[in-house]
Amino acid sequence: MSAGWRTLLLRIGDRCPEYGGSADHKEHIDICYNVLSREYEHSKDDIFEFLLQCAEQLPHKIPFFGVLVGLINLENEDFAKGIVDTTQANLQDALHNENSDRVRILLRFLCGLMCSKVILPNSIIETYEILLSAAATILDEEAGNPSWQPRADFYVYCILASLPWGGSELFEQVPDELERVLVGIESYISIRRHFDDIAFSVFETDEGNSPNKKDFMEDLWDRIQVLSRNGWKVKSVPKPHLSFEAQLVVGKSHRFPSVSCPPPIFTMSVSEILKGQEKHEANLKYPQRLRRLHIFPTNKAENMQPVDRFVVEEYILDVLLFFNGCRKECAFYLVSLPVPFRYEYLMAETIFSQLLLLPNPPFRPIYYTLVIIDLCKALPAAFPSVVVAAVHALFDRISNMDTECRTRLILWFSHHLSNFQFIWPWQEWASVKGLPKWAPQRVFVQEVLEREIRLSYFEKIKQSIEDAAELEGLLPPKAGPNFRYQTDESKESTDSHRLSKELVGMVRGRKTTRDIILWVEEQIVPANGAKFAVGVVSQTLLDIGSKSFTHLITVLERYGQIISKLCPDEKMQLLLMDEVSAYWKNSTQMTAIAIDRMMGYRLISNLAIVKWVFSPANVDQFHVSDRPWEILRNTVSKTYNRVSDLRKEIQTLRKNIQVAKEASAKAIKELEEAKSVLEVIEGQPVPSERPGRLRRLQAFADKAKEEEVTTEDSLEAKEALLARGLEEGKELLRLLFKSFVHVLTERLPPVSADGDVPNLRAGDPNVTIPAGDPEVATMEIDNENGADNNGQLNGQNTKAGYSIGELEQWCLCTLGYLKSFSRQYATEIWSHIALLDEEVFVGSVHPLIQKAAFSGLCRSISDGSHL
Repeated sequence: MSAGWRTLLLRIGDRCPEYGGSADHKEHIDICYNVLSREYEHSKDDIFEFLLQCAEQLPHKIPFFGVLVGLINLENEDFAKGIVDTTQANLQDALHNENSDRVRILLRFLCGLMCSKVILPNSIIETYEILLSAAATILDEEAGNPSWQPRADFYVYCILASLPWGGSELFEQVPDELERVLVGIESYISIRRHFDDIAFSVFETDEGNSPNKKDFMEDLWDRIQVLSRNGWKVKSVPKPHLSFEAQLVVGKSHRFPSVSCPPPIFTMSVSEILKGQEKHEANLKYPQRLRRLHIFPTNKAENMQPVDRFVVEEYILDVLLFFNGCRKECAFYLVSLPVPFRYEYLMAETIFSQLLLLPNPPFRPIYYTLVIIDLCKALPAAFPSVVVAAVHALFDRISNMDTECRTRLILWFSHHLSNFQFIWPWQEWASVKGLPKWAPQRVFVQEVLEREIRLSYFEKIKQSIEDAAELEGLLPPKAGPNFRYQTDESKESTDSHRLSKELVGMVRGRKTTRDIILWVEEQIVPANGAKFAVGVVSQTLLDIGSKSFTHLITVLERYGQIISKLCPDEKMQLLLMDEVSAYWKNSTQMTAIAIDRMMGYRLISNLAIVKWVFSPANVDQFHVSDRPWEILRNTVSKTYNRVSDLRKEIQTLRKNIQVAKEASAKAIKELEEAKSVLEVIEGQPVPSERPGRLRRLQAFADKAKEEEVTTEDSLEAKEALLARGLEEGKELLRLLFKSFVHVLTERLPPVSADGDVPNLRAGDPNVTIPAGDPEVATMEIDNENGADNNGQLNGQNTKAGYSIGELEQWCLCTLGYLKSFSRQYATEIWSHIALLDEEVFVGSVHPLIQKAAFSGLCRSISDGSHL
């Protein structure tokens, strides 16, 4: 940004009031226009860039900027024509670069310019028809590629999304042409494939499909039809141009040049896998922007027209988009949207929908956390109560919430409370203590309290729930190490205690790693075995590093080779993780950190971690604790982050090689040119350049060549690491899915003889599970709410020793995490889909397992072969 532009922004900021819902639009525009007029002669280029960038980055103010351009058009038609041409170039660039947000906002800006008489209405219609034609072509089996329907949907979505800003003007000036566009959209809606996003729904009401549910395109089309029937009246879109209509009408309207859409991506393959990969790629490039949560009942949420709700959602999403990283400014603009009604409930719903959006939120969850905190401070009399109502509403439906969304909600809620002194009416949730340990509401409260302790300390959180003393039983044990070889005068000292003490002395005496390894191999392993040595060494080193995270890192860096020597294979690494878990049994956080760091130093392999997570002791915790899942999430994430980082580094190195080659070639050329200039001295041709300059040129050429070779060597090493990382990722994915299939197959209720897939929701009379060992004690509580079931299955136990209700919850939870990994790593799954089909999903795999495993791909599979 130039100095002149900064000065201009400051002047306008000082002299222009904020453009909000209750502001006088005419007065506001007059003031800003006068400022621009005075600065025009000195800052013409800056004003040009200023208006274009503001229109794109403050899209909720587009009607205002449209009027400003319209007023300038009265005085300087060339300036306005330049705005139109640059907007066309930007739109063309956005279409071909697949910048979906920019395309959508520039179409809205075109409507703002059209309302201010800067652009001819027919130009808007032409642009709409170009997009509509491109969308129809994509769906054509012969001329297009239906796998790219998300792009076609996006084009039509952009048209519909811009109509609240320009529909009324188009209806008044070119009604027949507008009707033609609407008929074309209706035709498109009728031929497109319905998008069923049940796998990406926050709430899982049932396991079946929902054929009557409208998808996002059908929903928006319905809203626009209602708007059309109501005469295109939209309360939420300001119309400042009406206050200047008498002036604007005399201005020249410019023609908007035509744009072109990128041609359809053709494929000659008939492979369903390749088609599925294409659909997945298209969904990544043109993602669905919002999935409404509908948290609040209709009697609480603001009563507004369907299209007004859509417009306010667009405002909120745009502010979140363009002020990502600027939390204060984001909150400021969110509370001052240009609408004449209150929208706190809708704002909360929209923000939570983004926080819980599947498969990933648009931005890091911490961003939404900070925005909600700032909104509570900006609207202290209104927004905190809305957030409380949202939490209660989500808590009431927690048993039907997707497991990944449940985890995000736990992380957000604990962080949010940490910013408000951990104050919450816990007594309202005290009853969850009476629920079974696996009930979702009880687990939610338990995990929130555990996360709060991470952000504070045990006594503080215990004090915060003193009004709900029953919940103290859900607090985790007070964090602290559980050192097996702690010296205690009351206990008899054993060989293990002596060896541990001796190891501590060696560490404190600064013995080298080699010396300690020799001591272990000579003093511990021969007499006691490798398993015993792993226990003594790992527990002792963990205790030395237990004071802080930094201490742990230091110990692993200095003495990691000892652990690596003792644990060369997966069998020994499993024992090592058992020791870590035992030492930090009172701290979920430190267990996860220690295992994560050990993986980082390659003391433990990712495959060993997966096997450990799916060991019987951890499997029994799947539905009652996030402890194993946190470790598994960290492991899979770190594995694929390594691959992602290596790809970025390789891309950078390839660019650097090109630069190094050009520099080397230039240096060699200069050297050769210098050597080629000769002169005759005493009858002999000799270089005319001074020897000192030739030596410098030679040194430059040698250095440039050395840098080129070094960069090429680095690239070769990184490519080798990438190949290794990809292979590790493939093996990890295979083992992960095999593990899920194994544990789920053991516990899932079978498919009925008629082929009916069981519904795992508690109380389903069609769920029948063979009874287990009759000697296993019958659990008294076997449904989610802690009440006894008087039905046929009451008191029945399963093969795993669970009651029917608990087993159902275990299955739902485990299937939920399988679904979560499927969505999160759908790209990697598509890369290895053939391997999974050949090695994992062979034989009669339970339909519920297949459905969860491929849920991240279900919107990309047309024939449903994996569902």
